[in-house]
Amino acid sequence: MPTYAYACKECNHAFDIQQSFSDDSLTVCPECGGTLRKKFNSVGVVFKGSGFYRTDSRSTSSSVPAAPTAAPVAAAASSTPATASVG
Repeated sequence: MPTYAYACKECNHAFDIQQSFSDDSLTVCPECGGTLRKKFNSVGVVFKGSGFYRTDSRSTSSSVPAAPTAAPVAAAASSTPATASVG
């Protein structure tokens, strides 16, 4: 079950509580009866090792150049295969 953090808007009482995903959010402070707000914390995800960056999946000795990121509009609209013409 996930743990949620709440804080009271009136008395600033803060606490954590375990609730199911299907449970409704708490709205009343148990200390003063004031209005609660749900606090959001940063997610505890740590990326370790290789493979998380754009350059990690490429070898440094690759002889094939990277493909361009944007194709020309005329070539993208054409339904026939593009052929290179040198002239």
